Amino acid sequence: MDDFIVSARKYRPATFDTVVGQDHITTTLKNAIRTKTLAQAFLFTGPRGVGKTTCARIFAKTINCLNLDENIEPCNACESCLSFNRSASFNIFELDAASNSSVNDIRNLVDQVRIPPQSVQYKVYIIDEVHMLSQMAFNAFLKTLEEPPLYAKFILATTEKHKIIPTILSRCQIYDFKRITVRDIAKYLAYVANEEGVIAEPEALQVIAHKADGAMRDALSIFDQLVSFTGKELNYKLVVNHLNVLDYDYYFKITDFLLSNNIYDTLLLFNKVIESGFDGQHFISGLGAHFRDLLVCTDDKTVDLLEVGEKIKDLYLEQSARCTPNFLINGLDIIQKTDFNYKTSSSKRLHIEIALMQLASINETLSADKKAVLSTDKVEDKNEPIVIPSTPKPQKTLPTTASTQKPAYYQSVTKEKKEITKTKPPQVSETLKLPYIPTTISIKDEVIEKDDGQENEEAENFDFESEEFLNAKTIQTNQLLQVWNDFATKISDANPNLYSTLVSTNPEIEENFIITFEVHNALQEHELNRKKNELVAHLRNELDNPFIQLKILLNTTNVQTRPYKPDEIYQHMLAKNPIVADLKQKFGLSLEY
Repeated sequence: MDDFIVSARKYRPATFDTVVGQDHITTTLKNAIRTKTLAQAFLFTGPRGVGKTTCARIFAKTINCLNLDENIEPCNACESCLSFNRSASFNIFELDAASNSSVNDIRNLVDQVRIPPQSVQYKVYIIDEVHMLSQMAFNAFLKTLEEPPLYAKFILATTEKHKIIPTILSRCQIYDFKRITVRDIAKYLAYVANEEGVIAEPEALQVIAHKADGAMRDALSIFDQLVSFTGKELNYKLVVNHLNVLDYDYYFKITDFLLSNNIYDTLLLFNKVIESGFDGQHFISGLGAHFRDLLVCTDDKTVDLLEVGEKIKDLYLEQSARCTPNFLINGLDIIQKTDFNYKTSSSKRLHIEIALMQLASINETLSADKKAVLSTDKVEDKNEPIVIPSTPKPQKTLPTTASTQKPAYYQSVTKEKKEITKTKPPQVSETLKLPYIPTTISIKDEVIEKDDGQENEEAENFDFESEEFLNAKTIQTNQLLQVWNDFATKISDANPNLYSTLVSTNPEIEENFIITFEVHNALQEHELNRKKNELVAHLRNELDNPFIQLKILLNTTNVQTRPYKPDEIYQHMLAKNPIVADLKQKFGLSLEY
């Protein structure tokens, strides 16, 4: 039986043109050889299995070839090329720095540099895993690396450039190798499969390419392993099962359940995934990748970013047509937070199940927000006269909505409607009796007048028809409450009274990004007005919306006063139970002041 050679060695590139996915490196090296502008030292750095050592060997072979062709490729016929192919060249040396890391090993190398090459122009030294050299070895190598003989060329290769001292880096031309794309790996695997007589489905090769994570050597190793397992045929199902990779079908099915708000089938399918032996974090990260692929399919300009086979690509395009960008973006936000907090969660399965329930509720929430916006516009379109209330309690004329983002049809609102929106509210009748305000806070009238004027002026400055206003970021209720409570906490030490006011009730969102907040006495209103500008600036900054306004509503009608004086307490008790008066008279009780 012939000795088996792994594909990573058997199909190792022998020329610059056969190197996969590193055109920026090979083109630069070929131009340097063509123009005879070769540096004395090169540093090849990048992830594992992307061709660093391979390019170093091709470069060493090419610069010593005696009959280069027009494309700057070795001839494979001259004495230098033949000796290199037999691994018998006396002019090309490979050193593994992982096992030759001492200063004595570098001194021996420096001694060899003094000997000129035989029958060729250059002596080339390839030092692999150069970051493994000791500090003393690096220092011993510095002078030779900076000023070697003209015939000496050094190629250093490493996966960890940050471990190399700056004095070495400054003496080298640095070439950064990149991860090989999934498309390039799958294409090369198809070539290898054809050479080996293996029947392979494109989707199966795509799975191998994804599993390799940008490393061609890893991809070829996985390919050999699967061929040994399945024989001369690779299909998608066998590859997925053998590599313990979640099938695309799981993600397509669970996304369908999420789109239809089907929480129960979603949880059952997730249970099936767990019972199949897959880790929860592996599942949630894969779901995030699936949502990302669906998002890039929603626009023709980004479809090329999808790195899957043609059959699966059609499935992505079909499902992405049923997904809205809002659903996918909100879903990715939930998935990212779930993935980030997975390791710290005490109940990991429940952690993911909660995330799935939130994902299944996205469309329902968006639909509710849309209905609320529609109902708001219907109220406005009635064009009914504004009724002045008979009490000083301010009345909200519009229902609160969780989303104030204006839909597309908002642009077609009639001119009459816009004029009503911008018109100042009518003044309250003079016969309306206002509640008594103590003289200790008589500044209230002045403050209210100033704030109201400022608010109206600010509202008039906003162009409600502008593109910036119509496309302003939507304010979600939960985000508003979080930012509002953050501000309250920040000022709690310096102003505990205002802190109590801010957390006593929740702010509400109305149209045109107006946030209303209800207070129950003039003192609360005065304290809040003092911090109003600071609070508005905080809300605009944290919610990323420059059009936010704050409207303070004074409501004194429903405030329940508590009894404090003895007679007030007695009257309060008497109102609840008339027997108290009989007890007072029977036992001769009196009130103490």
